Amino acid sequence: MLTLTNVQILYDRAIEAVRDVSLQVGAGQIVALLGSNGAGKTTILKAISNVLYPEDGEVLHGEISLEGADLKRLPADEIVRRGIVHVPEGRRLFPLMTVEENLAMGGFLRDRGELSAGLDRVYGLFPRLKERRRYVAGYLSGGEQQMVAIGRALVAGPKLLMLDEPSLGLAPQIIDLIMETVVALNREQGMAILLVEQNAALALEVAHYGYIVENGRVVLDGPAERIARNEDVKEFYLGCSEGGERKNYREVKHYKRRKRWLS
Repeated sequence: MLTLTNVQILYDRAIEAVRDVSLQVGAGQIVALLGSNGAGKTTILKAISNVLYPEDGEVLHGEISLEGADLKRLPADEIVRRGIVHVPEGRRLFPLMTVEENLAMGGFLRDRGELSAGLDRVYGLFPRLKERRRYVAGYLSGGEQQMVAIGRALVAGPKLLMLDEPSLGLAPQIIDLIMETVVALNREQGMAILLVEQNAALALEVAHYGYIVENGRVVLDGPAERIARNEDVKEFYLGCSEGGERKNYREVKHYKRRKRWLS
């Protein structure tokens, strides 16, 4: 479905943010893209959506394609038409517009009937939004705003939904709801999902396949279950020692031994 091949991304034609990244998201798959802050995860999503230009970012080399069609030269709205919809980190709502007006913005490329059906689907997934559809979005809780951001993307009718840090700053109960929704969209609608998360344990729990990005390049990939069992991943991303004992985050963060995959 979605394929990236040897993608290199530069900012200001000087700073290399992503180097020779190759990855795939198959039809009906949930793929987790994991890594620490600054690893290049968000940049990869922006490259797929072709929204690097506000930050003077550019795909210098490599290929990005959806179902065999080149995406690199397409404008962002055409990429949405092709079926890729991006939920950015931090929600990015229109704060002075109502919930329903925000949701309707996701359907700006759809006709009236498709928009109405899309709103009904979102309200079915998130009944709380139906109750608050006339509320101003800027006054919602963080969890409700995340529901609006995901709902707005769903109104566009994506084949592939890209979620950037959907759990960031949310209460555990809301995180559970968001992840249950991700799984339901995949299982019941066959929607492919590319999930960027710093919470590796959470992402690997719902994903079929995973990639770990370090310093702008993929250093490890494989089925999610296998990655979750990898001893280095347990130590550096799940906070567990080889014996399965939970380690202090500070100890993991400052651990001196180099990761074996970077050796």
